[in-house]
Amino acid sequence: MNVEQMKLVIKEIIAKTDLTPCVVGHRGVGKTAGIIQACREIDRRYVSLRLGQMEVGDLVGIPFREGDVMHWSRPSWLPGDDDPPTLIHCDELNRAQQEDTLQAIFQFVEPPAEGMLRSLHTHRLSRRHKVVVSINPPDGTYQVATLDRALVDRMVMLYVESDYHCWARYAAQRELAADVRQFLAGNSGMLARQGLPMDLQVEPTERGWEMVSTLRKSCRFPGDLEMEVYAGIIGKEAAIMFMRWLADRAGRPLTAAEVLNAWPEVAARAENQRDDVQAATINDLVATLQVSPVLTPEQESHLVAYISVLPRDLRFSLVKSLLKIPSVALALAQDKYDNVVFNAIQAISAGAV
Repeated sequence: MNVEQMKLVIKEIIAKTDLTPCVVGHRGVGKTAGIIQACREIDRRYVSLRLGQMEVGDLVGIPFREGDVMHWSRPSWLPGDDDPPTLIHCDELNRAQQEDTLQAIFQFVEPPAEGMLRSLHTHRLSRRHKVVVSINPPDGTYQVATLDRALVDRMVMLYVESDYHCWARYAAQRELAADVRQFLAGNSGMLARQGLPMDLQVEPTERGWEMVSTLRKSCRFPGDLEMEVYAGIIGKEAAIMFMRWLADRAGRPLTAAEVLNAWPEVAARAENQRDDVQAATINDLVATLQVSPVLTPEQESHLVAYISVLPRDLRFSLVKSLLKIPSVALALAQDKYDNVVFNAIQAISAGAV
């Protein structure tokens, strides 16, 4: 993505989530300038931490005693609870000169757990303040540290590349010299020499999919950017497969909500699903009922109707899983469902003998 697109994504993430964007780009592409501009456009105060010039004490504060208790003074850069909403920019994260500095900031760039506040040692950061990171890619052309995979997994990686048209609009707004702008209009290849690919080997993880879920529920990105954003969390291959799956509505498995709440409308689709697609629907049903096992009478009948259209093996598999959920097992044991469920229970019992 270019700098303008990066600004759009950062504003959306910062305004609507607690996730931490990490802007990855070669020198001079406009990472810092773009972050500052995005900060101004959402009316936030900007604080820059040049981590390449900082030590642990600059981050966690100076220790002092109060009686028998050790405390750490609040660093001057750390905004207080009542300060205006602030964006803290952890710049040059992978240029931290000391390993303990990088370890100290690890906790701070990690998004806060649900119901908790972002932390840095003993200090807490109000939810009104947000954090963004920027780095140069570790491609061998910069004197940077290789980031721990666990740290990369906690951020939304945004890869920013040079783009002539984006730069030309910026140059016009800043009224850069006309002869420079005219030269580059005819020689856009001279704008910047792209370095090596900026692949940080991002891979799918449980945490990554949770971040994708957060973004899908809270943020709206233009279609051409959505895949890029997800690729920075779960990797390009998984992001492509996910976006294709989203586009293929006809082949998408029925959800538990559709089976339980809209059975008359989806019954024909349910009966015609391939076995691998049925397996996805079954997994969603079991997970949903494990969390919310109480069914209305209508949902009970819809669940049994779905069980009845399944092939024999899948029917046995689903009933076996549902019988491990006490309230659902009690519902399925009613006499009126014998013709659908009883045979499956008999087969399960025979297999256990």
